[in-house]
Amino acid sequence: MLSFKKTTTFQFKCQIPNYIDLYLKKENIYSRFLKFYRRYIYIKLKRQKNLELFSILPKHKKILWINISAPSLGDSLMDLSSRVLLRNKKIDLFTDKKNAHIFKDDSFFTNVFIDEEKVKINNYDLVILDSYSSRSIRIKSRIAYQTNYVGMFGFFNGPEVNRILFSFHQMNNLLGYLKSQSEINSIARNTISISKSDEKIIKTIVPKKYITIAIGGEWKYKTYEKWASLIEQIFTANANTNIVLIGSKNGCNESKKLSEKFSDFQLLDLVSRLSFNQTAEVIRCSDFLICCDGGLMHAANAVSTKVIALLARLTPEMLFTSEDSISLFDKKDVNYIKVEDIFLKYAELTISDDNHLLS
Repeated sequence: MLSFKKTTTFQFKCQIPNYIDLYLKKENIYSRFLKFYRRYIYIKLKRQKNLELFSILPKHKKILWINISAPSLGDSLMDLSSRVLLRNKKIDLFTDKKNAHIFKDDSFFTNVFIDEEKVKINNYDLVILDSYSSRSIRIKSRIAYQTNYVGMFGFFNGPEVNRILFSFHQMNNLLGYLKSQSEINSIARNTISISKSDEKIIKTIVPKKYITIAIGGEWKYKTYEKWASLIEQIFTANANTNIVLIGSKNGCNESKKLSEKFSDFQLLDLVSRLSFNQTAEVIRCSDFLICCDGGLMHAANAVSTKVIALLARLTPEMLFTSEDSISLFDKKDVNYIKVEDIFLKYAELTISDDNHLLS
């Protein structure tokens, strides 16, 4: 039965942190109906509607997970986090080229594909679709035209949610509620696999004891511009502190300035010099990470390293699944967060006996 309510309704039997009410205030009924109707019609045109299932069964042993809707590395990590619930299945991943590399050594995916032609040679019992977007449906119809499928987000489209909890609870729903709500909440977290070779490489690069700071960012409101002031306070408090800078290409200019400014201190610049997984290993070996909302924040969660997270617009409840991470939040922009407040959190962690979370 057609229902545009599917765009804002969870398929599983519990509530998770979400901004559905806020979304409904901004989005009119006509727009929501169009979002649903366009996707529904496209699924019918591609002759996929009758292949839709709502359960992952024991007979589904070989599964292809199509995940190409996640716009960032962090979103991809969160959306695929529930793959740990499919330990008894053989799972392959088809994903975007920009995200594929973070799963190359994954403990749960047997193969990771970015080329449709290479996927076609495989026969699958089931396909997991990240969403019912036209792109996902189009790719599914090309590489596994007659194979049954289940949806993760399905028709849900628009409202912000805690993507980790969404992934875990929807997977639990598809598996027939093998675990209780409290059990799912207790195990829901990101996961990343780091190869032995990457572990060895990082061990030769980083100092024995250090903190990491992730700089740069894709979005201005999530890009902190006062790292120099914070680092100056840290070195003033203890000139022997080891700091390792990490990040991607968008942080290179800032890292160069910081390296020049603090050339007399123990500041190691690894920005845009390592792979994502190698950077995750740098975070794992550190005492803790200071960062803004982004892929490396989610990597820290995956390797069980404590984080001081600077957040804007999305509250901590929308991004984390436990209360172990320390967060500073502003409704509009991370640059409204005071350096002094970050330093206070830093000071609290430096006197902590254990800066790593329990696995």
